[in-house]
Amino acid sequence: MPAPPKDARSCLAEVLEVERVGDDGVILSVRPEIAMLDVRASRFFMLRHEDARSPAIPRPFSLYRQRGRELEFLIKVMGRGTQALAQSRPGEKLRLIGPLGNGWPALDGDGPMWVMLAGGVGSAPFYLAIEQALKGMDGKARCGKDHVAFLFGAARKGLLYDVDAFRGFGVKVFTATDDGSDGFKGNVLQLLETLWSRGTLPRECRLLACGPERMLEAVEHLAQEKHLECWLSLETLMGCGVGICNGCPVPTRPDGPLGAWPNAKCCVEGPVFSTRDIAL
Repeated sequence: MPAPPKDARSCLAEVLEVERVGDDGVILSVRPEIAMLDVRASRFFMLRHEDARSPAIPRPFSLYRQRGRELEFLIKVMGRGTQALAQSRPGEKLRLIGPLGNGWPALDGDGPMWVMLAGGVGSAPFYLAIEQALKGMDGKARCGKDHVAFLFGAARKGLLYDVDAFRGFGVKVFTATDDGSDGFKGNVLQLLETLWSRGTLPRECRLLACGPERMLEAVEHLAQEKHLECWLSLETLMGCGVGICNGCPVPTRPDGPLGAWPNAKCCVEGPVFSTRDIAL
């Protein structure tokens, strides 16, 4: 049976800063008591206050940035758990469990272009992904800037969280909003089709996607139809984050690598899955 990763730890982390981004987001910066080795993009941590401000069950968040001992998380403020984290004050302590799960595949420059598709706060696992693609986990470059494209979609401009930070990498960045307030008017899949039809991006590419469930279902369908390699980072409810509660099942493809069992555990076998593995 899948087990929690060997490098996962439970520890306290000091809140350093809470920075407002976009209409309803924050970037939460913390310093764990235990130093973390470099974390692969799209792995996640469980976070909560240890008092009554937070629900008893911690919430999972992809690691947004890592700066030495400091970890940053991009959080969309929605319910009681995220509100408690957004209201944290410098010097307070949080319970932090991680790093958990499996991240994106190694992003190399030897194959087709990497096209990253983000929907809203689904941008969270991509900052580190681009950074690691350009620099490598060991500091050695893996991809050139022209080998990475980042497509960021949201309902409106104010939900394109921290988009200028992505533009700062110098990779190809394209935005889409439902109301047309920034970039292409439409969703991120329509933007991709438009960029393909214009020849701006190659049709032969490798896809990475994170966002709302309906978006990921559409990306999965597109990848199957176009016979493209594709990995999805899933956003799902989790109780424990370490494979005990069985609260985050993901249906597997019977003919895929995980097909020996009808469901995979998102927290330990994901959150990143190849579309060869699962069926949304």
